[in-house]
Amino acid sequence: MIDSTAGLQRLAYRHPLSRRLNHWVNVIAVITLLMTGLNIFGAHQSLYWGRAGDEYDRPILNISGGAGHGQTAIGGRVFDTTGLLGWSAGHATAFPSWATIPSYRDLAAARNWHLFMAWALILNGMIYWAYSLFNKHFRYDLLPSREELRPRSLLHDIGQHARLRFPKGRDSNRYHILQKLAYLSLASLFLPMMIVTGLAMSPGADAVAPWIVDLLGGRQSARTLHFVFMTLTVGFIVVHVLAVLLAGFANQMRSMITGRWAYRDDAAPAPVARTTLDGVV
Repeated sequence: MIDSTAGLQRLAYRHPLSRRLNHWVNVIAVITLLMTGLNIFGAHQSLYWGRAGDEYDRPILNISGGAGHGQTAIGGRVFDTTGLLGWSAGHATAFPSWATIPSYRDLAAARNWHLFMAWALILNGMIYWAYSLFNKHFRYDLLPSREELRPRSLLHDIGQHARLRFPKGRDSNRYHILQKLAYLSLASLFLPMMIVTGLAMSPGADAVAPWIVDLLGGRQSARTLHFVFMTLTVGFIVVHVLAVLLAGFANQMRSMITGRWAYRDDAAPAPVARTTLDGVV
């Protein structure tokens, strides 16, 4: 039996090839940057703020391990993180081997891969921004309207996502306010700040543009900010992956591989059912 209240199943061309290539290059670059960055962090397992020299006596975050125990100190509070941070797989390490590239301690290799992928991310980002401005992707797809930024609209979208009620039909074939704010935050704040703070930690960049280090409050402050924006990026990735899984994994993956997004057009009439003497076919 055909549901007469349902619309037609349609395929929309949602993501052009350039956006799909950009997305997957970002996936590879960001994951490699995160995992090599954790390996690099293992060479000095503390974060500080300032440039006076005495900040080393007051770490904001410190990961330590030994004698079968790992702990993480944040400010004045200490947490037992054995098996995850400080001590994992029988030896002292900031992060477990499955979370780092390489899986063993190798600062030189981790730095080489980190810098290579950093440049890949920068070039990919420049292409994305240029293309998005050229085809008005930002203007038409990502910039929120005044109506969307009203508290009522924001609260409504937050409530819908909290209840796991994702857009259906034609409404699913566009970005909504929380998606727009999340993507804009990633493209306009998190990733650019990771790049800027990364440059501030580079002696070469420091020699060419020392004002970057001054603007960020010193090299140790830049390192801490680098870690903060990395953590925010990880948070975005976790939420993004969960949303993909809950909203329809197969359809979401197809749209980012082939560009085609399947949706039910609730504005279109459903096919008329054929009838026989015995009822509806």
